[in-house]
Amino acid sequence: MNGDAVIIVRVVIRGRVQGVGYRAFVAREAGRHQLEGWVRNCRDGSVEAVFKGEAAVIDDMIAACKRGPFAARVDAVDQSPGIESDLRARVPGEEFSVLPMF
Repeated sequence: MNGDAVIIVRVVIRGRVQGVGYRAFVAREAGRHQLEGWVRNCRDGSVEAVFKGEAAVIDDMIAACKRGPFAARVDAVDQSPGIESDLRARVPGEEFSVLPMF
């Protein structure tokens, strides 16, 4: 990280985002951007994620979430501030986790 403010953001992605490789896409992008956090499917058909990293990098990650993988159709990406305890859901020892459905 190069000095930009480190923030935590929680996002909820709505649209056709389950059954299309969306979580794997988010995990790959998060790794590429060197972000901490997690992603999971929600019972209502949305995908939820938490990202921790430099603000500019998180902006790039949210832009990637709006695109999604080829088979996805993203209708909305809602974001809100996150807190450090949001990261506790990660699998111990992992920087970024793909979690089971919530």
